Amino acid sequence: MNRLFANREKILLRQLATGNERAFEKLFHIWKDKLYFFILRIVNTPENAEDIVQEIFTKLWQDRDKLIQIEHFSAYLFQMAKNQAISGMRRMAHETLILSELKKNATVAGLPVDETFLQKQLQEKLQEIVNNLPSRQNEVYTLSREQGLKQDEIARRLGISISTVQNHMTEALRTIRRQLQDYFPIALFYWLF
Repeated sequence: MNRLFANREKILLRQLATGNERAFEKLFHIWKDKLYFFILRIVNTPENAEDIVQEIFTKLWQDRDKLIQIEHFSAYLFQMAKNQAISGMRRMAHETLILSELKKNATVAGLPVDETFLQKQLQEKLQEIVNNLPSRQNEVYTLSREQGLKQDEIARRLGISISTVQNHMTEALRTIRRQLQDYFPIALFYWLF
């Protein structure tokens, strides 16, 4: 990256940190295609790649005040893209396992199976449980499972120790497992591990 572009990008990040929507639009147009094709190589589906690009820029806007601290924005952006893509694939794999288990149980019980309905039910119930977690557990869970951050990254971001992150995550998963088991009896083990 040339020096002129790096300086221009720093200026845009400073403007964005103050809430300048025009700076946000410029950064979006500079990076959206590069991120899209990078993510597409990981997830192999255009729709998922588009969704992840949208998630990334949503998070950038939400955390815009922290962007001026970033020295290498492109590295930060591509790491964020990689984390989001992996996290999305992990979520899809967990959902597939749960749906498979639910479908198997429904078939054994002689019930009709509608996978779309089961997936929607699962997502809604999981989101409800996560929303009702104590605030710090919710933050840690969301940063880990939905944003794909590692424990040390979460600890730095929240200003807490790694062991505190681990404790919050353990409690969050315990609550989720317990409440989902009541709602979706068998499949939980696969979802959590």
